[in-house]
Amino acid sequence: MHEEVPGELAKALDELQARDFINDGRAIESVVHRRAGKLGAARVKQELAAKGLSGEAVAAAMEGLRETEFSRALGVWRKKFDRPAADPNERAKQIRFLMTRGFNAEVVRKIVQGADED
Repeated sequence: MHEEVPGELAKALDELQARDFINDGRAIESVVHRRAGKLGAARVKQELAAKGLSGEAVAAAMEGLRETEFSRALGVWRKKFDRPAADPNERAKQIRFLMTRGFNAEVVRKIVQGADED
């Protein structure tokens, strides 16, 4: 966007925010809602940071995601594999899959070792 008058862009952004068209809380909720079913807290946090979102609202959202990390990771694992690894290579594949999705290492270890109940 090109400013013809200095400060014009800042004024427009302030007006949009005043009308609640720009709302960090809604943006955070949207990202969490869309991505939490497939990604771990670490990846969701990374996506929020990439959008320039941080602060207390992000920290609160991350706390909520950490509380459900195991069940979300287990759901992702079941959808992709649905059975324990038959050999070390398959185990490594399952671990890599969940880790690249941003799930906590301890959660990944429990799931891949077959700890369905926690």
